[in-house]
Amino acid sequence: MSRANTILPPAMLGMLGGGQLGRFFVIAAHEMGYKVAVLDPDRNSPAGKIADVHLCAAYDDEAALRSMAEQCAAITTEFENVPAATLEFLAQHRTVRPAASAVAIAQNRVAEKNFFRDAGLPVAPYAVIQQAADIPGADSGLYPAILKVARFGYDGKGQARVANVEEARAAFEKFGAEICVLERMLKLDYEVSLVLARDADGQVAAFPVAENAHLNGILDVSIAPARGDETIREQARALAVEVAKKLNYVGVLGVEFFVSEGQLLVNEMAPRPHNSGHYTIDACVTNQFEQQVRALAGLPLGDARQHSPAVMVNLLGDIWKNGAEPAWDIAFAEPGLKMHLYGKHEARPGRKMGHFTVIGERAEAVLSEAMQVRDQLGVGK
Repeated sequence: MSRANTILPPAMLGMLGGGQLGRFFVIAAHEMGYKVAVLDPDRNSPAGKIADVHLCAAYDDEAALRSMAEQCAAITTEFENVPAATLEFLAQHRTVRPAASAVAIAQNRVAEKNFFRDAGLPVAPYAVIQQAADIPGADSGLYPAILKVARFGYDGKGQARVANVEEARAAFEKFGAEICVLERMLKLDYEVSLVLARDADGQVAAFPVAENAHLNGILDVSIAPARGDETIREQARALAVEVAKKLNYVGVLGVEFFVSEGQLLVNEMAPRPHNSGHYTIDACVTNQFEQQVRALAGLPLGDARQHSPAVMVNLLGDIWKNGAEPAWDIAFAEPGLKMHLYGKHEARPGRKMGHFTVIGERAEAVLSEAMQVRDQLGVGK
């Protein structure tokens, strides 16, 4: 890697988005000696509150974008719904990683599914629904299915389970006849994900595969490394690397998979650090957010090796019962537990407020301890 293309501290890096992923990026960048400017329209954004500069403006605000381009040596994003046009504008002035072309594919389920299919990657059977007439008949083999809006769906939002044609039509109308993907509902063995970093020279550092469980469409628990078939884990790594290569991707990428009747299928990708990769903060030599800084700044990627078994548990606003703080003393009594609260100003049901990770020497004990604290805090109740 050419030193001429490397951005060194104390340069200013830019982050589009001020949520928890942006906050962890700011923390990692600060520890490495960089300054960070965050663009986010929320005055109370978790990342904005700790950044060197918080540009409190919309993602398409031209004055704010010009200010970011002037101040920052390179710019990245914490979520895929930043307008691709924003990334394209900034790329005219500064290094932007990942590229707008990669983010644009991840923004749209139709583009994403078609990308996976055209790349020869295994995906669940699906159909693109642009109008009601496109909804497949009962003989299509797609039912029961899940109807997903093509844009702005996440954490289970914009999705509906449909058992037949009639339910698919009703759900399509409920979604305002927006373009959707109808995907056959699979018999799932379990779900896994892999987070990797890829630099501008095509070098890849992949973290261990995580095994994931969801609750109401939102990630609940991640176990790393994933249990089960080593062959599945090897295939997941190979497929994720292939996705990054086909995209000519630079940055941190999360790829989610279904394991259905022993077969690994690509579900979706996230052009950023991923919730299921939060365990890397406490359990790996280099975490996913430091890798994001390294890839953005043109530094060599860090060692992605996991040094301790880990279980990560999401903490949603649901456990703030009647506005009262959860029983944090229970969590902090567990010596192997690492707590991460995001500094969000209001707890709401379904809102990600924090997470904790338990690490230790024995995977079975780590899982038992994490699930015990999860239950004591009232997660999922």
